[in-house]
Amino acid sequence: MNLPENRQEKNKYTFGSTEELLEFLNAELVSAAEAAEILEISKVRLGKLVKDGKLIAAKEQPKMFLKSMLLEKKDELESLRKKFRPYDE
Repeated sequence: MNLPENRQEKNKYTFGSTEELLEFLNAELVSAAEAAEILEISKVRLGKLVKDGKLIAAKEQPKMFLKSMLLEKKDELESLRKKFRPYDE
């Protein structure tokens, strides 16, 4: 997974300017609908993941997610699908 250059360590970011911050937010923040599409799940399932604490929203209202966190979760969900739903392949 490609991490932003301005990422220092897990969950720590620094920005040299407002423009850098805005560029990062524009590239990384996605809506709940976009998140569900990236994860290939329904919006209801996305809400359940958030409610169960398995996915953290970057912003609550409206729900927004960091793309890098979603891509990590997508890898996890894909491996679980292969394990528990082999008939889908």
